[in-house]
Amino acid sequence: MANHKSALKRIRSNEAKRLTNRYQHKTTRNAIKKLREMEKAKDANAFLPSVISMVDKLAKKNVIHNNKAANLKSSLVKHVATLK
Repeated sequence: MANHKSALKRIRSNEAKRLTNRYQHKTTRNAIKKLREMEKAKDANAFLPSVISMVDKLAKKNVIHNNKAANLKSSLVKHVATLK
């Protein structure tokens, strides 16, 4: 157990950040799944920028690695391009 005030505060703040990161990561994963299930190109093209923005925010906060974000965005753009 922590012995200093600052260590106790760090534990509290880390837990809050962990929950926020977890929520945002799960929300982004659900949005990616939703985008991959879309069958109409018009809907997918409209939804793609918001998903890319979510992925970029996760990478910026180091929740996911920058290369993973790039790979995700690339595969999503390819997927949307194949839709009719």
